[in-house]
Amino acid sequence: MRTLILSITLVCLLPCFGFGQSKKTKSFSGMLEYKISVRDSALQDLVPDTRMVVYTNDTIVRIENFTDRLGLQIAIKHMVLDKSYLLLETEFGKYAIQMDETKTQEKMQASDTTQSEADKFSYTKKCGKQRLHGRKMNRVLVSNPGFEEPIEFLYLKGYSTKIVDTYPKIGGLPTKYSVITADAIYDYELVKISEYAPTHDLFGVPSDFKRVSFDEFIDKMIESKKKQEGE
Repeated sequence: MRTLILSITLVCLLPCFGFGQSKKTKSFSGMLEYKISVRDSALQDLVPDTRMVVYTNDTIVRIENFTDRLGLQIAIKHMVLDKSYLLLETEFGKYAIQMDETKTQEKMQASDTTQSEADKFSYTKKCGKQRLHGRKMNRVLVSNPGFEEPIEFLYLKGYSTKIVDTYPKIGGLPTKYSVITADAIYDYELVKISEYAPTHDLFGVPSDFKRVSFDEFIDKMIESKKKQEGE
């Protein structure tokens, strides 16, 4: 059960956690939508494409993931305070799980984004730029033992890596990239970008969601399961 929640959490928050950056960055406020598809052609018929939508006001990020198995998952992260919440609607209530309180979460967050994992990646900048949705994207060739061959990533140079904090070392906002998971390699490609001022309500925890720690949520889930088994 705990493993299932960790999996849900990683789906939501994998793009959120990383090493940050100290350099001054360009401001971005608006919405980014990515298409997510499995790289392995043999799995493409079995694993449907999904979407990830990112909203940001350049201080707070809201990431929405959609999957048939898990439904809507929402992660909200304050980029300055490093506070994150995972919003989940369950059969036993609505919860905003604070993701930076327990040692369990620290281990989980580090599992895919530790420095040792980051050191497995190497980056080679490529000359020239590529246009995507009317914008000039920088190019970088990324190598990793998990890739059969180097993969070309695209990114908007100079924007905060914390908006989509998967590869902070590329020095920008990734717009076409790949992520290694235990099951497969997934390709992320920006399909829509819109700059505007999102409503502040998008970045708050709804009043009907109860704020709990990760361990408290696990306890409530176990309690709910026991009640169901006792009926």
